[in-house]
Amino acid sequence: MEVENIFKLAEEKFYKMTDFLENNCSNKLELSELENYLKKDGSELLRGLLVGHLKSRGIGDVGEFVIGSDGLKRTHKRIRSRTIKTFFGKIKIFRIGYSHRNVSSLFPLDAMLNLPSMNISYVLQKNLILEIIKSSFEESVSSVERWTGVKITTRQAKKVVLEAAIDFDEFYEYKKKLEDNGSELPLMILTCDGKGIVMRYEDLRKETQKRAARKKKKSILNKTTAQKNDSKRMATVASVYEIDRFIRKPEDICKEFFKKSESKRKIKRPSPKSKRVWASIEKTSDNTIKKMFEEALQRPGFEKKEWVAVVDGDLNQIKKIKKYSRKFNINIVIICDIIHILEYI
Repeated sequence: MEVENIFKLAEEKFYKMTDFLENNCSNKLELSELENYLKKDGSELLRGLLVGHLKSRGIGDVGEFVIGSDGLKRTHKRIRSRTIKTFFGKIKIFRIGYSHRNVSSLFPLDAMLNLPSMNISYVLQKNLILEIIKSSFEESVSSVERWTGVKITTRQAKKVVLEAAIDFDEFYEYKKKLEDNGSELPLMILTCDGKGIVMRYEDLRKETQKRAARKKKKSILNKTTAQKNDSKRMATVASVYEIDRFIRKPEDICKEFFKKSESKRKIKRPSPKSKRVWASIEKTSDNTIKKMFEEALQRPGFEKKEWVAVVDGDLNQIKKIKKYSRKFNINIVIICDIIHILEYI
């Protein structure tokens, strides 16, 4: 019996590509044309390798039956397919589903491969989220399609972000186990800031809606600063981390304002450890600052560290930092960012 060549698709694409590159016709192409060719067909080659490897893993047949976490035995076996959008394009995975009457099916291969609940691979989801952080949903899906050739709808992109946000707390708990512990470092840094985010009218707070309703509707591009404030909600961004001391003189700091300064040499700064960053547009500033303190208080050796709060000079934030430092009996040094302070003076 002839054995199936699971990498046939990849091999055919590889030989086709090498034949093309050895052909005299390819010698007439410019570098950019060669790059575009290799990018497109190279992705197809990698997709073929991925498909071949998945075939080598089988279809997830683990026996005559499986028992789910619900304690129910599933004895009916049926091969089903599932299409997943990956970084290299769409692939179809064939796997065995174990089922029984009136209970949901289980697919062992899905668990072995840790397949996502939606039809977009985790690697593709990660790259999409990194783009969304920088720009809009529409621009992000266009960027992903441009770089990977995979089309994701705006609706799918929004779902990816919502699902990723659910794992926020679990992510930081897992990260704590992996990263270097900052318990031996002398400084505990707390920092917070406010960020205005333009919102739909129905998502504004009630007080802001009332002010916005009294003003004429204009394009956001034509609004004055005061009018823009009535189209935003303020999110509070906070961070906690531990760090070693970095001692400088005032003149050292002043010289850093000048890029061409001879003293602008590479100086190794200490790196933050156990850094956590989060933001909320739903919770109040008071709530976020309280959580910031609670996060720091949970860290080993917090009582032996020197606590420092770095702020931009917002009196409201400073007031709340002082409030919770008194509540938790923490002696904290408040430092205002010089760049922001210069705007005031």
